[in-house]
Amino acid sequence: MKLSQEHVESNLPWLIVLVLLVVSVGGLVEIVPLFFQNSTTQPVAGLKPYSPLAVAGRDIYVREGCYNCHSQMIRPFRAETERYGPYSVAGEFVYDHPFQWGSKRTGPDLARVGGRYSDDWHRAHLNNPRDVVPESNMPGYPWLAKTPADGGSISARMKTLRTLGLPYTDDDIAKAPEALKNKSEQDALIAYLQGMGTTMKGAR
Repeated sequence: MKLSQEHVESNLPWLIVLVLLVVSVGGLVEIVPLFFQNSTTQPVAGLKPYSPLAVAGRDIYVREGCYNCHSQMIRPFRAETERYGPYSVAGEFVYDHPFQWGSKRTGPDLARVGGRYSDDWHRAHLNNPRDVVPESNMPGYPWLAKTPADGGSISARMKTLRTLGLPYTDDDIAKAPEALKNKSEQDALIAYLQGMGTTMKGAR
């Protein structure tokens, strides 16, 4: 039976089947090749997996919903690269599960925030953002400084990350709890922020 456009548009089951077919084929053609390109599956030169303290900090970043206001993806446009630094590439995020790209920017993009400010600046900013950025509408997170970082579960979390491809050794995992000893959640979050995007700084 020959299908005309008019017949397809007036026949809902046929329309659904053909739309799903087109979307499926188009998705496969665009997405599947990405799994076989080194530029999207291999880490950029110098990229290292997160330290135990940064792993804990990343979990706090996700828990507190920081991604709702801050993206971590600099687009290849002059306005963005002049403000934030080199544009983001896929190889920077191969150790991120899940990645934190985002598209919402109530606050600035954080992809290159690592090393831009001192630890003391971050502490003041997390305790009360308006102490360092008067126009900020970010809420404060003073309790992070008083809450101990969770060292009890860090080894299990790193084992999980290893199953996802991060190159942690048994020794790295065994020593992880010691790295969080006497550290606060604020220390952990700052460790994560200070490592953010540092591999690509000055690359272009």
